[in-house]
Amino acid sequence: MHSSLDRRQFLKLVGASGVTLAGLGLVGCGGSSAAAGSSASADSAAESGTITAVGSTALQPLVEAAAEQYTNDHPGVQITVQGGGSGQGITQIAQGAVQIGNSDVFAEEKLDDASAVSKLKDNKVAVVGMGPIVHSAVSVDDISLDDLKGIFTGAITNWSQVGGQDLAITVINRASGSGTRATFESAVLGDTKVPESFKPQEQDSSGTVAKMVAETPGSISYLAFSYFSDSFKPLSVGGVKPEEANVEDNSWTIWAYEHMYTAASPDAATQAFIDYMLSDDVQGSLVEQTGYIPVTGMKVSRDASGNVTKL
Repeated sequence: MHSSLDRRQFLKLVGASGVTLAGLGLVGCGGSSAAAGSSASADSAAESGTITAVGSTALQPLVEAAAEQYTNDHPGVQITVQGGGSGQGITQIAQGAVQIGNSDVFAEEKLDDASAVSKLKDNKVAVVGMGPIVHSAVSVDDISLDDLKGIFTGAITNWSQVGGQDLAITVINRASGSGTRATFESAVLGDTKVPESFKPQEQDSSGTVAKMVAETPGSISYLAFSYFSDSFKPLSVGGVKPEEANVEDNSWTIWAYEHMYTAASPDAATQAFIDYMLSDDVQGSLVEQTGYIPVTGMKVSRDASGNVTKL
């Protein structure tokens, strides 16, 4: 797997006044000058504006890094990137409260209203692998899918039950609106319901999960590959390592597309930033540098219903 960059601090982006003067030259009577003026006006709109992107904390490091690069070259555009979970990202973009809703799951999985989904544009900017992580002192390195399910449903409570040392298991979950949680539970739990009596602690962000697992003996949780670090230990599942090559052919089944949802017809500044996210500047370097997988590298595709198709 490609090494991940350290997670960037929350962006301190400088939004310039963004006043761009265009089309002030003499205009002749021909149609070409009108077209030039229209083009200049469109360029001006793309070079200034305020964009707020909210949602998935699994996607947040990539969007923060890309936004920092983009605003260095486009100082008239101010981009604010916030977490909050995929559910919040989808809800806020559907309500028109933000320009971009970041999500690890399809909008169809969060919105019951099909007409609301039809008003959104799905921009798949990357693929993210996700996997279980444990405190570095846990002696288990590989776990079966059934045993992993047992841990996250409360049936298995000590590492000795899965070949480890005699040590109580502390489960750390993401909050219910998390796309990372939805992806993990879909792949690991399937249709199995978690008993009401099992109430592990929940955390709102991937960064907090990473810190808590690193500091809590016997703990287990799950994170996007982009958050993997030496401060805790990722587990293999059923003999398959959590690596990008295994995601690409679906040998590792815990993965998701990273979506940046916009309105069906976003404003010029937002569309320009989305175009940048899909450009070689990001797809050809930044995606892998920050621990994600280019969509073009996938050997399979997955739809909103979870159906996987070989490409």
